[in-house]
Amino acid sequence: MTAKQIEGNVAIIGGGKMGEAILAGLLASSVKPERVYVVEKFGERAEYLKRTYGVTLADYAEAFGAASTIVLAVKPQDIVPMLASLGNDVTAGHLLVSIAAGVTTAALQSALPQGVPVIRAMPNTPALVGKGMTAIAEGSHVRPEHWETAEALFDAVGQVVRVEESQIDAVTAISGSGPAYFFLMVEALTEAGVHLGLPRALAAQLASVTAVGAAAMLDAGTASPAQLRESVTSPGGTTAAALRAFDEAGMRHAVYAAAEAAYRRSRELGAR
Repeated sequence: MTAKQIEGNVAIIGGGKMGEAILAGLLASSVKPERVYVVEKFGERAEYLKRTYGVTLADYAEAFGAASTIVLAVKPQDIVPMLASLGNDVTAGHLLVSIAAGVTTAALQSALPQGVPVIRAMPNTPALVGKGMTAIAEGSHVRPEHWETAEALFDAVGQVVRVEESQIDAVTAISGSGPAYFFLMVEALTEAGVHLGLPRALAAQLASVTAVGAAAMLDAGTASPAQLRESVTSPGGTTAAALRAFDEAGMRHAVYAAAEAAYRRSRELGAR
C-alpha cells in the first residue's frame, strides 16, 4: 500500500512536527500538493508549510469541503472542542484519522454527527525521517477502504500495523514513547564516554553511530535481539562485564517499570 492509492483530497488539521511529517510523506509518495489542504492557526507556521510544500492553506470549512480524508494532528486537549464546533462541516462521507494521544474513538465520536468513520493512530517521532512506527485502531463505521486509506497515510512515513483500541495504551508505552528511551541510552553512553576521558564530541559520535548501526542490524531481521546481543558477547570479555553490570543495576526491571508508567499515564489521559 502506498500513499498514491489514497482517493480524493487530504486535509491535515494542525501543521506541527507530526502533521508536517505526514504531509512530507504524502508528497514523497506522489500525492500532488494540490490535493492537500492544511489548517494551521499560527500564521508564520502556515506560510512556511505553504512555501515549502506548495499545499493549500484553508480554514475548517474549506478543508472539510474539499477533502474526504481528514488527519487530526492537533493537541489532545483541543481536539474534541474543535470537532464539536464543526457542525455540518463534517459528514459520514469523511474519514477522520486522529493522532491525538490519549483521546479515544468514543470521545471523538461523541463530538461528531452519527455515522462518521474514525480511526485512531499512534505514530512516533521517527516518522519525521520516514522511519516511523504507527499503530491504527478503528472506531465505529469503519469500512475496508477506510483501513486502506489510513494504512496508506502512515506507510508514507514508515511502517503501520492494525491493533485493537484496547492495545493502544501499550503501543504508546512501547513505540509511541519508545524513541525517548533510546535517546536516553545514547545520552547516558555519551556521558559515560566523557567520564572515561573521551572528548564529548567523540563520545557522542561513538554512541549515536553505534545506536544507528545496531538499529540497522535489527532492521535487517536476520537475527533476534537476543541472538545479536549474544554475537557481541564473548565469554569473560568486556561486553559480558558490561552486561553483568546492567543486570546488577536492574536494567531490565527499570525498562519494565518505565513502560508500565507510560502505559498507566496513557490510560489516565484517555480517561479524562
